[in-house]
Amino acid sequence: MLLSATPNCNSSFISTAPNQKRGKQEAEAQLVVKPQQQELKFVQRLAPPLFAAFLALSPIIAPPVSYGQAIDVQRGASLFNRACIGCHDAGGNILQPGATLFLKDLQRNGIDTEEEIYRITYYGKGRMPGFGEMCTPRGQCTFGARLQEDEIRLLADFVKSQADQGWPNIGNGGD
Repeated sequence: MLLSATPNCNSSFISTAPNQKRGKQEAEAQLVVKPQQQELKFVQRLAPPLFAAFLALSPIIAPPVSYGQAIDVQRGASLFNRACIGCHDAGGNILQPGATLFLKDLQRNGIDTEEEIYRITYYGKGRMPGFGEMCTPRGQCTFGARLQEDEIRLLADFVKSQADQGWPNIGNGGD
């Protein structure tokens, strides 16, 4: 509505006729905008919890609990790429197909704990050489570089974690 006052008059004149058309158009525009605004607000309120649920339930994303754990995962991947990938690329086994590092094979072979994976990695078994510093007999152990106990523990943790996740693409682990 438009308020018009004449300077030397004591009365005011209110004009509504020309503005009724504009007011009606603005009201219609607001009616069109309000459902869009409501939908936008609904999406804005719903998006964060949906995104959080997606991240939490995604089998691919297993975020490290801490920065230290992220470093351990990287070190484990690096050790795996250095010592294991020749036979166990992507969790498989090029020498013995039934002895992969996939959870179903580890369970079937009784090696589904980190401690068992550590033991086999340290001492070896069958065609797999041991990598531990004190590995004996000599014929069962690798002739290459040996791993320290903490490295084998880190490697066992990495292998178990990857097996639990179905061996997602580990990339090159920074090497």
